[in-house]
Amino acid sequence: MSGHSKWATTKHKKAIKDSKRSSLFTKLTKIITIAAREGADPDMNFKLRMAIDKAKSLSLPKDNIERAIAKGSGTDSGEALEEITYEGYGPEGTAIIIEIVTDNKNRSASEVRHLLTKHGGSLGGSVIWQFDRKGVIYLKNEGISEDQELEIIDAGAEDIEKQENSVRIITAMENLQKVQEKLQNIFEIDNAELEYLPKNKVKLENSGKIEKFFEALDENDDINNFYSNAEL
Repeated sequence: MSGHSKWATTKHKKAIKDSKRSSLFTKLTKIITIAAREGADPDMNFKLRMAIDKAKSLSLPKDNIERAIAKGSGTDSGEALEEITYEGYGPEGTAIIIEIVTDNKNRSASEVRHLLTKHGGSLGGSVIWQFDRKGVIYLKNEGISEDQELEIIDAGAEDIEKQENSVRIITAMENLQKVQEKLQNIFEIDNAELEYLPKNKVKLENSGKIEKFFEALDENDDINNFYSNAEL
């Protein structure tokens, strides 16, 4: 996890239990609904295209995607959703950013506060300065050659990180769409989105505490993404 979007962890799991799959599908549907407010055509709405690509990579059914687009673009009625970002502290004083998509901000605020308090943290305080907002692209390739690395850099990437099951590419926030469009002609892209990446990571004495905290955040249907400066 360690500063990554929770999707970076979720999408590489070999299997998702039914209860977790239901929660995951709920989150994906909300993301598409929010994105579709800026237009129902993914070719003209990059935010929507990213949301759909993520949903497809995590096996959200086509009907669910279409209903979410219809709801967000106003062709189908439904509850009003809003995006909220919370800042706070997790176990052992780690900085945490939590992105919410909810139809009830009072309920979500109460739940986030409860989760933080329960796991030894607190809601509030400014931590966002400890992170950089970056574009992140995940390739399905398990490895890349030196020539391919050069192609990625030429496309405008700032950094390349080779992970266990994928390759993670970092871009400037404003360059994400441009780099993604260049790379999709060369590589198979798993996911692309904006993330908060920690400027510095904090080593923990007990990583088990924050892992349980992350699991609790992951199980909440209103929590879209969360980011931490904890090093795991």
